[in-house]
Amino acid sequence: MSSSKARAACAVLLGAALWCWSGPQAVLSGTPARAQRVRNIVVMISDGCGFRHVEAANLHAYGRPHGSVYEAFPCRLAMKTGMLRRTDDGFVPVGYDPGAAWRDFGYVKKASTDSAAAATALSAGRKTVSGAIGVDADGAPLRHLLARCEELGMATGVVTTVPFSHATPAGFVAHNESRQNFEEIAGEMMLGSPIDCIMGCGHPWYDRDGRRLDGPRTYAYVGGEELWGDLVAGVAGAWDATRHDADGNGRPDPGEWVDADHNGKADDEWVLVQSRREFRRLARGRTPKRLIGIPQVSSTLQQGRGGEPKAAPYVVPLNGAMPTLAEMARGALNVLDDDPDGLFIMIEGGAVDWAGHANQSGRMVEEQRDFNDAVAAVVAWVEESSNWDETVLIVTADHECGYLTAGEGVWAFEPLQNNGRGRLPGMAWNSGSHTNSLVPFYARGALAGGFEEYVVGTDPHYGPYIDNTAIARLLFAALGG
Repeated sequence: MSSSKARAACAVLLGAALWCWSGPQAVLSGTPARAQRVRNIVVMISDGCGFRHVEAANLHAYGRPHGSVYEAFPCRLAMKTGMLRRTDDGFVPVGYDPGAAWRDFGYVKKASTDSAAAATALSAGRKTVSGAIGVDADGAPLRHLLARCEELGMATGVVTTVPFSHATPAGFVAHNESRQNFEEIAGEMMLGSPIDCIMGCGHPWYDRDGRRLDGPRTYAYVGGEELWGDLVAGVAGAWDATRHDADGNGRPDPGEWVDADHNGKADDEWVLVQSRREFRRLARGRTPKRLIGIPQVSSTLQQGRGGEPKAAPYVVPLNGAMPTLAEMARGALNVLDDDPDGLFIMIEGGAVDWAGHANQSGRMVEEQRDFNDAVAAVVAWVEESSNWDETVLIVTADHECGYLTAGEGVWAFEPLQNNGRGRLPGMAWNSGSHTNSLVPFYARGALAGGFEEYVVGTDPHYGPYIDNTAIARLLFAALGG
């Protein structure tokens, strides 16, 4: 599709002035939605993040409960996250009852979603069952936002701090009945999708601390041993008229980008980067058409590193060989932003969830702060390389993890104990798993005002909330399909 036609297809007219709300009362916190088109879509997900996770990171970073860049966005709402569950009457969505949530302390521990079902809802605008990646409750494939963007000629990508074939990034690209089928999912992402940029962990030859192993740990996260060999050799995704023609032009294109070894790459081939130096280099200058970045670490960039796992933030030094999420985001945006038709990217702080499962207060704060820095980097990119009239930035979570509150059995609306900047706030975990709590939702830029139309209820403490399918539903409407 030509650039002009793609841009025309992206055009959307929004009606009357719309406002987003913050807190229990309506707050005029943005500019009215206008007739506008969206050229760039950035969705940022802090996996497992609830309102108290944001507060904890702010207290540690700033000594006050607010301060993250997205908290000043004009659209500030809450979001419910329920998935489908099987009943005698078939599959029904798990709801959220504000009255029950604040009467029964254990209510939000019941029937919570997993990341696969949540990512599918965020990406496809359709509910599904636990463990399902891009398919409905019957296993039928669903259409991803990323696929619609590719139809419009837009560049696309996913970035995460955990293995890239894990639930959230996979849920924006792949189709599989089980999130555990990592090898199949990775193979589909790299060879069965036209996506342009993938970044995430899962390196087969390194441990959790980035130490080289004597033998491979597992090739599952990277699509199997053969595909990994092709990636290293620089031929993965090489042109094949039947399925590997990523840019859809029916030919093997001569590449113009030259890598550090002065080897040109064709447009359909994946260029593999692994070191922090290579990730940082991507943030400026020319980039390859298709880029896959797999840091030299097995599971997470930082959360899984050695040392005392429940130490206060940064007491155990960070692994300096790993890129930050902000560095990865800057690199991915530079890979994608040359496309005249615009871009779609999902950027995930995936290990916030892993720290929540382990009730690691210090490492959760580290991961959330890393995510916040990445949001700030994306905001800077919008203001330096794009603008808010053509770009929408959405910041949210897929679910809450850990039932984080100010104390055991303390209601989640009560503030955490502020122990001052640089000190771990007073907090308690009331679960080692996901909850059905509402999660934060923030949006800025083109279309952001439109989310108010999707409000489905009001919580007495978190205010108006939308359903997690609203993101894809609004964006599909804006993209004309």
